[in-house]
Amino acid sequence: MSNMIRLASVTAHSSVDGPGLRTVVWFQGCPHHCVGCHNPETQSVDKGYCVTMDELILKIESLHNKKITLSGGDPFLQALPLLELVERLESLGYNIWCYTGYTFEECLNHPVFKACLRHMDMLVDGRFILDQMDHTLMFRGSKNQQIIDLKQYFELNTINDQSQWYLVE
Repeated sequence: MSNMIRLASVTAHSSVDGPGLRTVVWFQGCPHHCVGCHNPETQSVDKGYCVTMDELILKIESLHNKKITLSGGDPFLQALPLLELVERLESLGYNIWCYTGYTFEECLNHPVFKACLRHMDMLVDGRFILDQMDHTLMFRGSKNQQIIDLKQYFELNTINDQSQWYLVE
């Protein structure tokens, strides 16, 4: 049985949500309510629409783009459906970027969030902070947000059992 997932929309050919042209899955619902949010229409958990995971995968596959970004809203608000989605996308060879208002540390300390991270390539973490907004930053809105290379983090931390982060500048 496939999980249901609540979305705001799916967009093809975005050039601002990670490197290259990317498909963006916009999750509906966000607990952070950041002042100055770029997507305030995605905050309510009562809006958007629900699809099955199979329907979403078919939609993504129909766009013929192996670069995907998960944004919103906050994808981690729907952690179990997110886990199923990233497992399936990874098995299909997708390059997966994800935006979240949670910090990397918060994600590592939550078992389901951490399981999701293991199937993603890059994470852009942290709440948007209006006072730290910087239009010159690539792929992020405020200076507190980090871009983390998850594949490198998990590969090296599994081997060396270190707690190093792999930030992308």
